[in-house]
Amino acid sequence: MREIRIAAAQFEARDADKEYNLGRIDALAREAAGQGAELVSFHECSIPGYSFIENLSRVEIEALAEAVPDGPSVERLAAVASAHGVAVAAGLVELDGDNLYNTYVVVSKDGMVAKHRKLHAFVSDHLANGNEFTVFEWAGCKIGILICYDNNLVENPRITAMLGAEIVLMPHVTGCLPSPMPGRGKVAPEVWRERERDPARCRQEFDGPKGREWLLRWLPARAYENGFYAVYTNPIGVESDTIKPGGSLVLDPYGEIIAECRRLGDEVVVVTLTPERLEKAPGRFYIRARRTELYDKLVEPNPDLGPEGRPEIWWKKHRD
Repeated sequence: MREIRIAAAQFEARDADKEYNLGRIDALAREAAGQGAELVSFHECSIPGYSFIENLSRVEIEALAEAVPDGPSVERLAAVASAHGVAVAAGLVELDGDNLYNTYVVVSKDGMVAKHRKLHAFVSDHLANGNEFTVFEWAGCKIGILICYDNNLVENPRITAMLGAEIVLMPHVTGCLPSPMPGRGKVAPEVWRERERDPARCRQEFDGPKGREWLLRWLPARAYENGFYAVYTNPIGVESDTIKPGGSLVLDPYGEIIAECRRLGDEVVVVTLTPERLEKAPGRFYIRARRTELYDKLVEPNPDLGPEGRPEIWWKKHRD
């Protein structure tokens, strides 16, 4: 890995409004480039919007979906990348044959560099699971991608690290959701609407167990235990029928936060990632210390989730 400037962005996306969302991506990419970023990462399904897909029919989702890389959104991202001299990573719904995927793409001025299909598709039965891990070389770095729920299963970041990832892009749409965990739950819409008059109340909700406090229970461990940089991105504000807490951030291979969006609104942060932190990261030693002869249990089928391994069974049971 070489030294590289990476940006993590957050913005309040609009459901099914690709033009608006691409406009915010353009503006924040320009801002990141002005701070020397070489790549800027946005959240899951940042182009069409995400959670509202849960209530759409297959026909309605297909109307939002695009070919990748030959669709208009990848073409638009390439134009953004060319205009600002920065690679752009963003999410959309991909249509490939009869299958729909939650897909994340990295696009430079020359076109698509890489794409990842979410391994654990969520919100809609019409979205298919991806079946491949994604690690690619770009600009002298090895970069992996895991989308939202992909990161909750510890095996996925571990395998991504074992495939050589030094930096992992982790686009999410999460936080402030119903949960059986103490203190979790939704944020009332009026808290967001009144954020300028009462920012302390909004910040307390976002930083508590509904948002940042929950995230920091587990996300730093993914970077630390595997010895890579983690670039976490998340929307802020109204997202379908929920309020999202933003909090996009970058973690080093020790699990330390080295850059974080703290604004109650759209924001981008840029940070320099250096190879020195990787060289002595404990997670890299942990991977080499594995005793694989003990791990047969890890690959046994999971009867609770069925052959597709979809998480909605647990989610729908516990969210209300």
